[in-house]
Amino acid sequence: MVALSRRFGDRTWAAESCAGIGRHVAQRLVADGETVIDVPAKLSARVRVFDTGQGRKTDPVDAHSVAVAGLCSPGLRRVQADDTAVVLRLPVDRRDELGRARTETVSRTHHLLLELAPGGAKKFLTRGQASYLLRTAPEPVGIVALTRHQLARELIDELTTIDAKIRAADKQLREFVTAAGSRLTDLNGIGPSGAVRLLGDVGDIDRFPTAAHFASWNGTAPIEASSGDQRRHRLSRAGNRRINRVLHIMAIVQLRHDTPGRSYYRHRLAEGKTTIEALRALKRHLFDVVYKRMIRYARQARAGAAGPAGQPGATLQSSAASPIPTSGTKDKPQTEPATNQPRTF
Repeated sequence: MVALSRRFGDRTWAAESCAGIGRHVAQRLVADGETVIDVPAKLSARVRVFDTGQGRKTDPVDAHSVAVAGLCSPGLRRVQADDTAVVLRLPVDRRDELGRARTETVSRTHHLLLELAPGGAKKFLTRGQASYLLRTAPEPVGIVALTRHQLARELIDELTTIDAKIRAADKQLREFVTAAGSRLTDLNGIGPSGAVRLLGDVGDIDRFPTAAHFASWNGTAPIEASSGDQRRHRLSRAGNRRINRVLHIMAIVQLRHDTPGRSYYRHRLAEGKTTIEALRALKRHLFDVVYKRMIRYARQARAGAAGPAGQPGATLQSSAASPIPTSGTKDKPQTEPATNQPRTF
């Protein structure tokens, strides 16, 4: 394919879904020194509707639609080599896998301890608590109890190994955050795993011209579902769900502490919103805070203070000063990162 294209001197490739199914082809082309632009699948689908052939989806029609969309749509993102982004994503993916493995192991251990320990055991067990319950359980009698005891001991040993791997993974993630020069962890509710996830999945934050574009990309922006005089919005199921999860955790942590996020949440409740609607509004609000923070770091990187991921840290003050599009004064991003406070309930 590349050999055939070399007869065209000044050439640009248009590839569909360069962050998804088209990523491998796009990255191979970029590695060969080719210029590639990313055409969203929805954009090429709209072009295909107006094409001849009754809009049937075939390989030639798809290729033509992507090419037309690439030629006629200004502002499409140019694909860059994602070596740095991949390096950031791999360890945080591994950390998520370890977290899921730990949850599964704890659940299986809890199920066995319910049969072995008098009074059962709580759901969220640490390795030490599970080991103590097993040691203090009555001496197993019978083949069934002996088998349960043996399996519980093996699971506790597995939990010990997983916890050690999680500590090592967390240490590596903290090193990545430090090397990247990011100060996202200064925000209450974002730890090293969340910060690396943001840096790895978002990549170049400048590809989002506004906070509204960023919120639409990660599924935080609600979808309007108004009817007649009734104006309402519903939850968006689209977008990057991993980034959405990072900000969901951030919102939950801020609600547990005396933070500006909790004040914002209570203000929304006072306006008559339900708890779910207020939580969604808080997540949208916090995404603006994160967006402003990352934009400021990117500008500092261009000014000469760039880190490996283009997200250097600077001060603890936020540059958010203006309201987001279509929002009121109360929706302005908070001007200070939330500080850690003792947990309140």
